[in-house]
Amino acid sequence: MALITLSDAHLAYGDLPLLDAAALSIEPGERVGLIGRNGTGKSSLLAVLAGRQALDDGLLQRQDGLRTHYVEQEPLLPEAPSFKESLILRGHLDETSDEKEKWRLYAKLEENLTRFELDPEGDPKLASGGERKRAALALAFTIAPDLMMLDEPTNHLDMRAITLLETVCNEELKNQRSLIVITHDRAFLDNVATRIVELDRGALRSYPGNFAAYESRKEEELAAEALERRRFDKFWAQEEVWIRKGIEARRTRNEGRVRRLEQLRRERAARRDQMGSIRLSIDAGEKSGKVVAEVTGLSKRFGDRDVVKNLDFTLMRGDRLGLIGRNGAGKSTLIKLILGKLAPDEGKVKLGTNLKIAYFDQLREQLDLSKTVAETISPGSDWVEIAGERKHIIAYLGDFLFPPRRANVPVSSLSGGERNRLLLARLFALPANLLVLDEPTNDLDIDSLELLEQTLASYPGTIILVSHDRRFLDNVVTEVLAPEGEGRWREYVGGYAEWFAQRPKEPERVKEAPKAPEEKKSRPKSSAPQKVKLSWREARELESLPEKLEALETEQGELIARMSEGDYHTRPVEEIKADGARLEQIEREIAEGWARWEELSAKEAEAGR
Repeated sequence: MALITLSDAHLAYGDLPLLDAAALSIEPGERVGLIGRNGTGKSSLLAVLAGRQALDDGLLQRQDGLRTHYVEQEPLLPEAPSFKESLILRGHLDETSDEKEKWRLYAKLEENLTRFELDPEGDPKLASGGERKRAALALAFTIAPDLMMLDEPTNHLDMRAITLLETVCNEELKNQRSLIVITHDRAFLDNVATRIVELDRGALRSYPGNFAAYESRKEEELAAEALERRRFDKFWAQEEVWIRKGIEARRTRNEGRVRRLEQLRRERAARRDQMGSIRLSIDAGEKSGKVVAEVTGLSKRFGDRDVVKNLDFTLMRGDRLGLIGRNGAGKSTLIKLILGKLAPDEGKVKLGTNLKIAYFDQLREQLDLSKTVAETISPGSDWVEIAGERKHIIAYLGDFLFPPRRANVPVSSLSGGERNRLLLARLFALPANLLVLDEPTNDLDIDSLELLEQTLASYPGTIILVSHDRRFLDNVVTEVLAPEGEGRWREYVGGYAEWFAQRPKEPERVKEAPKAPEEKKSRPKSSAPQKVKLSWREARELESLPEKLEALETEQGELIARMSEGDYHTRPVEEIKADGARLEQIEREIAEGWARWEELSAKEAEAGR
């Protein structure tokens, strides 16, 4: 019996149907990958299935006693001193009346937090986006519902966390437990999904198997659909010619044929064509010199942590270099060092001749939120020039799926996916023979990802790419630079798959069995002085502090610059007050951060003696 069934479902956003007489059922033990273009309504559908949003019309049936759990794109953690306490509140674990079951859940939550490489006693206020996502996933697998719903679970996760999530999904979601997951990570869908459901123009289409099986079936289906449409359009055109003869139509009094034509007209008017695709083209401009960048003895340290140490490598014209590594490994720092945006502690970077660089920043700091979409692409002009061809700004924005009405909206009102497309549009409007792309795939749907891959494959210039999308890396890069600990980086020929096969194996972590309380009491006390060691939580905190302090100082500088603008006093009073309060808060956080860094650094140095 199906866990959940959707019948004749209707849901609209404005005048655009998100669900149009859609039907879906989820069976026990299924792992369903929900895919579709951005804006088609995938998250809305998941919210409907989770009971967080109502249908406009149709029927949603749930199995009696069905337990579901929903992890949204950006999980919010309740305020609490530790991850464990925050998640207990989020999951209402403390409301369980059975004390034995409550303590079992607490123990399971601790186990899952450790499994997702989080300290249960860690402070959620200091958590990054990836850590919040891993915490929410740890709670989901602790609750172990009959049906788990995950909305973009791989966002903010690095490769290690993504592969761990794949393992947990395949191990835990057994015994009739089911999963619905929205993701653009094709490798994840290949490794986890047992069925793909596509939301396309209001309809839900189901394909058995993983993403690779879907691709094969979809290609055949699109070819058949295109053929059927050509036949329909040909027949409709013939009937339109016949009706325009007028006299013959009246003479024959073929009323059935006239009614059939009217029906054809209604069908054609109601037919919703497949949503457009981004049309990408890059102007590579003139060729750069043969050597693009020569890195010699490059080193960079934050506090006592080596991010890059004694790195040597040469980037040649036409190379496609991928940077792989965990969050916080220093990939973005390495890019800034290569581009001269950050000074090294030691060594040097020599850039080649005739370089024209286009830099895609994952934080989208290059976007001015106060400007309009059109001003961002072509300030002061209605035209852009791509590879010598002049194009109107409206037509160019249309290539990136921005309708004319969106050309004059401020950047601040755009969604994450729209900002990503806008940054790509801005990037590709510039002639560049070196593309530096830091996480360009964030918030892009699968169709746009594949088109970006094809565009980069035909790009004649040089590419430096940071991405956690394994398939994207395999399809784009020809060599990989990966960290190997203590600031050392190693170069590999090939893409992600080649790196994965050749990478140094990590030592297996031995899990110690918990000791009974009696054993702890009976342990004799040592008379020797004990070394003060950093706890796991403190080591992680020390490692992350430099990056967090750098981000705070950047925000502080931007805020001061904004408050120094000549017309700042004309802004709303609430905004000025909020900016002042935030500036004071940042100053406190920076002072506290440096004090904490000094404390932990001293403790680490003491432990090493």
